[in-house]
Amino acid sequence: MSTDIQVTHLDDHPQHECGVFAVSGVDNAAELTFLGLYALQHRGQESAGICAIDSGKAKVHKSTGLVAEVFDAQVLSHLPGRTSIGHVRYSTAGGSRPENAQPIVVDYSRGALAIAHNGNITNALELRSRLVEDGAIFQTTSDSEVIVHLVARSRHESVDSQVDDALTHLEGAYSVVATVGETLYAVVDPRGFRPLVLGRKDGGHIVASETCALDIIEAEFVRDLEPGEVLKIEGSQVESLRSLPPAPRAPCIFELVYFARPDSRLWGTSVDRARRAFGRQLAREHPVEADAIISVPDSANSAALGYSEESGSPFELGLLRNHYVGRTFIRPSQADRDFGARIKYNPVREAIEGRRVVVVDDSLVRGTTSRSLVRFIREAGATEVHLRIASPPVQHPCYYGIDMPSKKELIGANHTVEEIRDLLGVDSLGYLSLEGMTAAVEEHGPFCDACFSGNYSAPLVDVERALAVPVPGD
Repeated sequence: MSTDIQVTHLDDHPQHECGVFAVSGVDNAAELTFLGLYALQHRGQESAGICAIDSGKAKVHKSTGLVAEVFDAQVLSHLPGRTSIGHVRYSTAGGSRPENAQPIVVDYSRGALAIAHNGNITNALELRSRLVEDGAIFQTTSDSEVIVHLVARSRHESVDSQVDDALTHLEGAYSVVATVGETLYAVVDPRGFRPLVLGRKDGGHIVASETCALDIIEAEFVRDLEPGEVLKIEGSQVESLRSLPPAPRAPCIFELVYFARPDSRLWGTSVDRARRAFGRQLAREHPVEADAIISVPDSANSAALGYSEESGSPFELGLLRNHYVGRTFIRPSQADRDFGARIKYNPVREAIEGRRVVVVDDSLVRGTTSRSLVRFIREAGATEVHLRIASPPVQHPCYYGIDMPSKKELIGANHTVEEIRDLLGVDSLGYLSLEGMTAAVEEHGPFCDACFSGNYSAPLVDVERALAVPVPGD
């Protein structure tokens, strides 16, 4: 039997972005960072890295792979110090290359500079081109390295001013942790696209992408960083530097729909409770007579519970997920069209057979996995299959840190709801409305909903520049 050797994603959700974690003024900082990254593994499974600073000297270890594959006790023992930053990555800019693993660490005139970044700088190519013309030499294709060069080449005197100067050039989404010597900086872009939270532990401070990373090390949650905020942290001392120029607030609502862990709190709300609210609203908008509500695990569990609570139909464990897969390198047969879903999900016949089933998923991107799941559920004996999506149709690519397929690959951008229903083979299909989704969490908004609405709140400099380039032959 022939095999196709390739990297294959086993579902068609948007791929994760990145997670960052930082420690200032706490013993065994690298070990704490390892645990924090472990809790943030869902945000990126491509590479992981930690930079630890001891007596002003930086040591970094990073590689492709999961956190537990990249680090062990021996590696961590060689990363001493009370200050560290860490990163888990899924490439959204720069591609999947080992040299793009973060943190990025360089020596410059003021000492060791290390940076870890979550988001996507939308004018990175323009800045990179300008920096190269001025003599900068890039070691990676990551947009994050642009920030390193902007800091290192700033003509301002103090490090604080150099960091501030670098940030004023950036457009797009960036939640950043950086160290210069043993001073830690934490930054959120003016619109606050990506989350970043501040915690406290043993007299020092922690910065992380989500509160679940504070929980694993038993750190106290202090607060969310505000859009445009720049913090300078030295152990127990936290100083707010000049805020970046204000812009309309636009945290990514897809963090609440899919990306963040349900046990996290982001922007003042529980992720689990937000998803339950989406599910309840979905049940109000698209009710149907059913015997069981099941979720596409695990990210849709909370929304399915909300749908069950509002509809009165019981929640059942109708699909089980294999947690020991992520990507595979071997597809046994190209004829097995259900391979990706088959290796990841399995129906529970006892919860499905002879029953009218509502299947709740958090989002629908390409639709390939959903087609397979519907077949599995029907083969398990469901008499009716109704699909409910706890977010609106994804119709536009994201340029702010999510690896979203191009518009031509988005099923919601190219087909009507009825056409999608036919393609997936379900008895009915209902999406949560954009108005219903935003109303469910409006007290914590406003939010960026560009992937649903096409309303991009930050300038898409590089995209517009690329579109302006004439196509040869036109």
